[in-house]
Amino acid sequence: MSKIKSRYDVVILGAGHNALVAASYLGRAGLSVLVLEKNDYIGGATTSQKVFPDYDARLSRYAYLVSLFPEKIIHDLGLRLRLKQRSTGSFTPYIKSGRQGGLLVSNVDEGLSRQSFVHLTGTEAEFEQMKAFYNLARIFAEQTWDSMLKPLLSKKDMERRFDADATSREAWRSLAEEPLGRAVERYLQNDLVRGLVFTDAKIGVFTNPHDPSLLQNRCFLYHLIGNKTGEWKVPVGGMGAVARELEQTARKSGAEFFTNVKLTGVDLSNRTVKFESDRKQQTVDAKFLLVNFGRNVLAKYTGEKYQPQPVDEGSVFKINMLLRRLPKLRAAKYKPKQAWSGTFHSDEGYEQMNASYQQAAKGTLPAKTPCEVYCHTLTDDSILSPELRSRGFHTITLFGLDAPYSLFSKNNQAAREAAEEKFLASMNQWLDEPLRDCLAVARDGSLCIESKSPVDIEQSLGMYHGNIFQDALTWPFAIKKEQVGTWGVETEWENVYFCGSSALRGGAVSGIPGHNAARAVLARV
Repeated sequence: MSKIKSRYDVVILGAGHNALVAASYLGRAGLSVLVLEKNDYIGGATTSQKVFPDYDARLSRYAYLVSLFPEKIIHDLGLRLRLKQRSTGSFTPYIKSGRQGGLLVSNVDEGLSRQSFVHLTGTEAEFEQMKAFYNLARIFAEQTWDSMLKPLLSKKDMERRFDADATSREAWRSLAEEPLGRAVERYLQNDLVRGLVFTDAKIGVFTNPHDPSLLQNRCFLYHLIGNKTGEWKVPVGGMGAVARELEQTARKSGAEFFTNVKLTGVDLSNRTVKFESDRKQQTVDAKFLLVNFGRNVLAKYTGEKYQPQPVDEGSVFKINMLLRRLPKLRAAKYKPKQAWSGTFHSDEGYEQMNASYQQAAKGTLPAKTPCEVYCHTLTDDSILSPELRSRGFHTITLFGLDAPYSLFSKNNQAAREAAEEKFLASMNQWLDEPLRDCLAVARDGSLCIESKSPVDIEQSLGMYHGNIFQDALTWPFAIKKEQVGTWGVETEWENVYFCGSSALRGGAVSGIPGHNAARAVLARV
């Protein structure tokens, strides 16, 4: 602490991945940068940890895949990141004529996907319709992606980019003007396929196909426009490898870090920060102040009342598991590795999710709980020790939908236990053996399973009501006149910027707000 200076060009509050991106850009530009972090580790929600102490497996509790992280940032900062393609895009089990089957979408074999659609629907028509629907997202990505790292365009100017032809105009109308459910129902007829497509509009948020707020549209776009392909890839070494590489890059750029910091005062008008570390009180001034947490946390230091919108509520239930073996499927046609290497969907039919949304909106845990599961160790097993790999261990993460914060706010422990049982039961209906029977066992006899409700996420990460995107996701364009031409990171305080998910165009592991905050600073230096 004796090395700390009394004044820096930039002080960054919080050391999540966006803060590390900003620190790297600003340090490279020759600015003095200080990063203050409350935890004893760097990386925030992207950090990998030894969740189950008896086993050498490093999991990320909250973030798993990379799609939105722009290749431009990787090239700009010279990041050494390896992203691997999953051979399977998704697997959705179903029951037809009393027998279990599965809809498999391959990332490497279109013929296999087409054949799987024929087995489900009887013809190739639905597969072609799904391709036509996703072509709308491809067009949208082509027109909007590059703008994510530039000042915000007006909605009108963005819309003009879609005037080229009828299909482009249809993409704009379907994804930016009308509730997404209309396009889903217009293009697709099979309930299972409709649900498979619509899950990307629900992950992490509480919404439905015809939500007039169009929150579902914004969520869908965030899952489909990344690097113009929308493909979600597995980071080699886990998400923690992304955080470590960013931290090393920021340090090489000259950024200074202090962890185990307790903020005791933040004067935004003067950009003065008071904090305690190693039982010592410190005060630093900054020319620029970057905030890597949400307005809900910032309000605690400003004394102002945080006023969220209903769409800001989080809706996600996460279960991290360490398995001794992959469970076998009742749909014997598919090998476990083939089904588990993609996104495994359960109880995510279109009408089923409409029902689960309505039940959760009335304050009850849905009778059938939609969820999806990821087994990233089938794509990259480097997060496991050689011993665990040789023994056939794997990690899987369940991501539960229609689990809003309100269901857990009164009695989090009881609600968490009930939800865990429901989500595991949802998966077990498709398996030859219960998931619990495949779990690794700790030395004390407990199973290697960890559940996180929206309440737990808020307590751990400070994200308002467990919203993994910090706030409701925003459009990739300005919706207010005063936002046009800004970077989407500005606050009402001079030289104070958001550099995390709470910024416009924030959310997910993207680095975009960090980049844009750095650009906003450099424009004023």
